[in-house]
Amino acid sequence: MAGAGDVALITGASAGIGKATAIAFLKAGYRTVLVGRRGELLEAAIAESGVDAGNGLAVACDVTDPVAVDDLFGAIADTFGRLDVVFNNAGAAVLSTPVGDLSFEDWRRVVGVNLDGSFLIARGAFNMMRAQDPQGGRIINNGSISAYVPRPGSVAYTASKHAVTGLTRSISLDGRPFNIACGQIDIGNAASEMTETIQKGVPQADGSIKPEPVMHVSNVANAVLHMASLPPEANVQFMTVMATNMPYIGRG
Repeated sequence: MAGAGDVALITGASAGIGKATAIAFLKAGYRTVLVGRRGELLEAAIAESGVDAGNGLAVACDVTDPVAVDDLFGAIADTFGRLDVVFNNAGAAVLSTPVGDLSFEDWRRVVGVNLDGSFLIARGAFNMMRAQDPQGGRIINNGSISAYVPRPGSVAYTASKHAVTGLTRSISLDGRPFNIACGQIDIGNAASEMTETIQKGVPQADGSIKPEPVMHVSNVANAVLHMASLPPEANVQFMTVMATNMPYIGRG
């Protein structure tokens, strides 16, 4: 069973879901690699966890940069020697913008982080897990309820999250010969910087603007920790964790 002493990599770990999940892994005894653009916030998250600083590694990295991602996995190998769990969490969004008004630059930025970044991290993790002894590991992708049902004005985010589902399914197949499991957590309205506007009011499918309930980010962190803790023969392929009363079931 995975757990204390294993090595975990969390992207987008400087705030929100990623930070909460990284702290949860550190407290559970994982040696944890925190990745994000703001190195000082990653260091602060390790300190906030209250664990031995030697169990954490903060790496400032742009997940859309192939060279930077290669350097990241080199640092993991040099520091911990292996990798057991990845939470592919780094993300970006442009909300409430109809497809006709979305610039190509914003489209590329969102798809670049959500899809290109997820691919680059997954590829690096796959290669490391395939080569290490004992072989194998687990990759957990952050999907979204938007991987199934879109919000109005979210074409780049929705398209990228649909693509993440395809990435998850493909990695699941490719990983079978190497004991690499891949699953996806689809999150709805976890309280974070990205969801602040949701509590104030966001467009609904009927054209109205309404605030939506949110849930504490610790619910997501605990769910990811559960997925990671399963023995190698078990995998959560898809899990949805959402604010109970948010307009998802029956959306539209």
